[in-house]
Amino acid sequence: MDPVLIEQIGVAAAMGLIGAVVFAAIGLVSGTDETTTLAPLTLLVVLLGVPPAGVFTFFLAGAVAKHMTHAVPTALLGIPGDTLATPLLQDADLLRKLGVPHIALRKMISGAIIAAFVAVPLAVLFAVMLAPFGQAITKTAPWIFLCAALLIAYFSKGRWAAVALLIPFVVVIIALQTLTAKYDTKLSISYFLGIAIGPLIADLFTVMSPQGRERMKRDKVRQFNLAPDVKGWSGYFPNPFKVIDKTQTRWTLVTAGISSATFVFSPVAMTVVLGELVGSRIKHAYHRLTTVLAARNGVTEATYIAEALIPLIAFGLPLSPVAAGPAAPLFNAPPRFTVDAATGQTHNLHNLMSHWEFLGYGLLAVALAALVSYPFAMNYARRAAMFVSRKVSHEAIIATFVGLIIVISVWEGALLGLLVILTMGLMGGLLSRNFGFNTGVQFMGYYTAVLSVPALIKLF
Repeated sequence: MDPVLIEQIGVAAAMGLIGAVVFAAIGLVSGTDETTTLAPLTLLVVLLGVPPAGVFTFFLAGAVAKHMTHAVPTALLGIPGDTLATPLLQDADLLRKLGVPHIALRKMISGAIIAAFVAVPLAVLFAVMLAPFGQAITKTAPWIFLCAALLIAYFSKGRWAAVALLIPFVVVIIALQTLTAKYDTKLSISYFLGIAIGPLIADLFTVMSPQGRERMKRDKVRQFNLAPDVKGWSGYFPNPFKVIDKTQTRWTLVTAGISSATFVFSPVAMTVVLGELVGSRIKHAYHRLTTVLAARNGVTEATYIAEALIPLIAFGLPLSPVAAGPAAPLFNAPPRFTVDAATGQTHNLHNLMSHWEFLGYGLLAVALAALVSYPFAMNYARRAAMFVSRKVSHEAIIATFVGLIIVISVWEGALLGLLVILTMGLMGGLLSRNFGFNTGVQFMGYYTAVLSVPALIKLF
């Protein structure tokens, strides 16, 4: 074999393993948003100069691992592991009240591992089918971004409010760009990071306000009840096809296949809609709950994979909520990866990796995430949930990410970079909390500002 190829595979495997371990641990911490965690760490990996295959496997293995272990706090503690775990909470709570949270957990992560292995080849296949239209789409990128921003905004929680808010949001970005240009400073990463940690910045400002702090106070410590762990298999690595029955396997494969073909809709919306589709087809209450959980967590995996891979492979443009959010460093991370604002031309993983490399390294990333997260969650979920709820400080995790983001913003734009992050974060966080103007819509608003607005000005 080619020594260069062997070295490339070795780097990819090592980075995939690191991503799987890191995000399997992060997934255990409730409320850790995908954009706030996946995006900054992936950006750090890109800026450190890791080869393209290593960047890709790090991101994908991390995403897959996190969407397996986010089931642990969701099923056992009754609090969502992250944003995409929210649609799973109601059914998981019902099973927790029945005294079988461990069953809910096993169904969820078994559905996730099956869906992940299905989603990678299907997403690559759909991307290859769309690739012939890539050049035409690239030429019309400013208008596609504008249409995609309007579409994603309408299907967000904010609906028409989110669509209307795109206008002032884009104006603020243009104003900040004009300000920084006067000081010969061109920023891109700082806007991205500000949007990514918007809810966190909004919370920090709220805590500094006496009125906000009073509203956030709680009169008692939150309590969680953990059921005893019951192991129903021998060995360390259980067979997921034996954990979920044939009906659940079939629905997991069907929903994963559907979500692997879509890349412009909200992942949360896909999880809810396809879960409702499955639930409407099963009459027995207990079987319906367990089947819906398996399918829905499979959809969280498949949707994330498809929404990152299809735009990346076919176009090189972040034309989905996931691509514009958590996966944004794979597309645009100057100076290494770029999307040219004037022409829509790209220099990122789309240009640096072939279709076969995306397939091979994608399956490698899923395999590494499965080897790390699946047996760990199946065997040690209860102990891990107890350790995290008792010993892990959420404040320490938040402080770690804040420190990382400050370092990156100062590196890119010194004081101006930090001010842009604070401005974008505070505005974006408040709009997200109060109007349903979520981070996916905000990222599309950013690309509208840098791509669509110059084209509109040139046209008129």
